[in-house]
Amino acid sequence: MAERALRGSRLGAQSYETDLGVEMAPRQSVTYDCPRNHRFTIPFSLEADVPEMWECTVCGAEALRIDGTRPEPKSGKPARTHWDMLLERRSVKELEVLLAERLELLRATPSTKATASRSQRKSA
Repeated sequence: MAERALRGSRLGAQSYETDLGVEMAPRQSVTYDCPRNHRFTIPFSLEADVPEMWECTVCGAEALRIDGTRPEPKSGKPARTHWDMLLERRSVKELEVLLAERLELLRATPSTKATASRSQRKSA
């Protein structure tokens, strides 16, 4: 078994290319201040649009660029909840009627209605 093993090289584990003759893109270092007094620097390309806010590398809070100003918060639509979507389809009065019907079915004694509804669920 050991005679058939590959020897001399770790396949895929190591690159044989060198960095000779490779020019790195010009970079700029941007410093951010966290509200919890953490200061950190992030390297960006000179061509990149540098954001005003960046997540703090220490605590995860939103840090502001040292020479930047806090951007205005974007106004967006509030998230639609399940209740909002339900109210788009039915009125509150209709929902109260449906609730009363379902409660009546649930409170009914386990008889043929309960077994019939179970068999309908299985077949559907």
